[in-house]
Amino acid sequence: MRAALVLGLAVIYVPLLVVLLNSVNSDPTFGWPPSGFTLEWWSRAAGNAGVLSALWTSLVAGLSATAVALVLGTMAAFALQRHRFFGRDTVSLLIILPIALPGIVTGIALNNAFRTILGLNLGLLTAIIAHATFCIVVVFNNVVARLRRLGGSLEEASADLGANGVQTFRLVTFPMLRSALLAGGLLAFALSFDEIIVTTFTLGAGQQTLPIWILDNLFRPNQAPVVNVVAAVLVVVSTVPVYLAQRLSGDTTSGGRL
Repeated sequence: MRAALVLGLAVIYVPLLVVLLNSVNSDPTFGWPPSGFTLEWWSRAAGNAGVLSALWTSLVAGLSATAVALVLGTMAAFALQRHRFFGRDTVSLLIILPIALPGIVTGIALNNAFRTILGLNLGLLTAIIAHATFCIVVVFNNVVARLRRLGGSLEEASADLGANGVQTFRLVTFPMLRSALLAGGLLAFALSFDEIIVTTFTLGAGQQTLPIWILDNLFRPNQAPVVNVVAAVLVVVSTVPVYLAQRLSGDTTSGGRL
């Protein structure tokens, strides 16, 4: 079992380590083992207009989709966890379904809906909406899990002491949910920032997110070193939110310490 574990982790993480090493490999053809190390490719990436533009697009799309997901995912979680109504299980399935569907199916469906049904031109807004459809799921799951664990006794006690609904949410419910919301938001941002398939079908022509820029420049010899730098940055950017979200989701307290 230990050997299988080591082998599985090696298959996942050794290629990522190679990307990190190639980002400082002085050989532009990425000869192995590296003949030397340099930060030239990092300086080129920092001044690359295409990279900076794609990074800005990814940040705007990720932060916007995360904001939408936090609002709608939290509202859906409260509605489904705190209330009983006909079709409740069906609604829950419909909320979770987008993250289970193949990305190409979601991308084609949204592309057709935007262009054919709604008559919208593809652009950053349509990409944000598309990203929000699956980002909502991770926020919803985090908030539902926290609500199930907390129950409603503290909110009932707050009401018994004379607090109205707004005061109870602000002083009792929200502090207990903060870590779950932060974890869900971090995961949602990481998903949006790395998304490529759905983005390809919903982002307007002439616009690129960072993953799409990598795909378009991966096999261009003059851009290959810069691509490795951008990929190395993506590894870090993706790892940090997931790590923080895992730590926050595993918090067994009420979240009042945050």
